[in-house]
Amino acid sequence: MDKLTKEQRHRCMSAIRGKNTKPEIVVRKFLFGRGFRYRLNHPRLPGHPDIVLRKYRTVIFVNGCFWHGHDNCKYYRLPKTNVDFWRKKVERNKKRDVEEQRQLAAMGWHCITIWECQLKPKFCAQTLESLAFTLNHIFLEDRKIKTYNTSEDEDMPMAAEPEVEYTNG
Repeated sequence: MDKLTKEQRHRCMSAIRGKNTKPEIVVRKFLFGRGFRYRLNHPRLPGHPDIVLRKYRTVIFVNGCFWHGHDNCKYYRLPKTNVDFWRKKVERNKKRDVEEQRQLAAMGWHCITIWECQLKPKFCAQTLESLAFTLNHIFLEDRKIKTYNTSEDEDMPMAAEPEVEYTNG
């Protein structure tokens, strides 16, 4: 049972921001510090991506685990009250995310999703370094610049690789 009244819960939930969240700011500060320049919430692109790097033809979505239904994540747990509403809402969000990324890919954009749990202290450095590596790799591949593989490059996971799984247990 919820310990807050319906009005208190409404006030708490309505105060949650969709832009300039802490995880988003962590990613933005890292990118700017590394020399990546970007735009925020581009209004002409499907889904208004959190970060748009035109030079890299890449968009980055920084998703909250709860709001976007991050599977197998300890931060995604449905509330015990009004379960039907929340289940439908999260499923709609997940479907919308997939559709927006499909549209962006059809337009020639690379899509990267960074989850809130990947920016927790335990994983943050690895996630951000993987992001920088991926962006540089995309830049080189898009421009057909041949690079020599080093053992260091082979060990670095790419942010968009599905094999990299972050679960907080």
